[in-house]
Amino acid sequence: MNGNMSNFYGLVGEKLGYSLSPEIHSCILRKLNKSAPYILFEVERGSLEASVKGLKALGCRGVNVTTPYKIEILGFLDRLSDEAAKIGSVNTLAFSKEGIVGYNTDYTGFAFMLKKEGIDVNGKKAVILGTGGVANTVLAYLLDRGAAEITFASRNPAAARERLSDHKIISYEELAGTERKDILINSTPCGMYPNNNISPADKDCVDKFSTVIDLNYNPADTLLLKKARAAGLKTANGLCMLAAQAAAAQEIWQEVNFSDSFVEELSFEVSNLI
Repeated sequence: MNGNMSNFYGLVGEKLGYSLSPEIHSCILRKLNKSAPYILFEVERGSLEASVKGLKALGCRGVNVTTPYKIEILGFLDRLSDEAAKIGSVNTLAFSKEGIVGYNTDYTGFAFMLKKEGIDVNGKKAVILGTGGVANTVLAYLLDRGAAEITFASRNPAAARERLSDHKIISYEELAGTERKDILINSTPCGMYPNNNISPADKDCVDKFSTVIDLNYNPADTLLLKKARAAGLKTANGLCMLAAQAAAAQEIWQEVNFSDSFVEELSFEVSNLI
């Protein structure tokens, strides 16, 4: 790596070939008239702690954290921000002399996306597909904004109930027979590149909702969203959330505040990357 070894950023995850994060963060830094490498760090399962400590030792300023480490990472941090502790999931780390601090900027990104798309969850019945770190974030937002009912669909309901015992958890087989709800939110990687030809829910299930949100962003038009749009439903993908959470991470790292118009412009530029 060339340049200042104490001024670089990155993304930690298991498989990152699909990621747009380097382009997005480079765009943000250009707008700030700054330049620093943003590097993808593919970390094998079992190597997360050593990898994070190694990045700190190398002088990394901060990293984003993605699937499947947003919950596991909690065990290797010195401190959590208030929102990360409440949510139980971390997607942003800041490295300093005081240690490694975990934040959750996914919450900010999800909130910004729903606001931009005009989706109100108050009083609504929602189903969240998946029970990982992003699902924790979605749950926190729905609870904060007064959702009337929240159900999780999981491939392993028994294991999920150990962690989410206060909430209703059903299998995907049970999901097929669910009653009408309002909002379906896919927080799983199902349907993400390169597996574009699969969907976490079939047409009969999708038809039971009025709004379908797929937090995947590559492709921007997933098979799930195509099914929803064909049924005349309101749809949204994860591109806006991706841009907004990245901006929120840079706010932490650069100690700045961005306007909504800055994030909206960034979101538009991100949409042109797909």
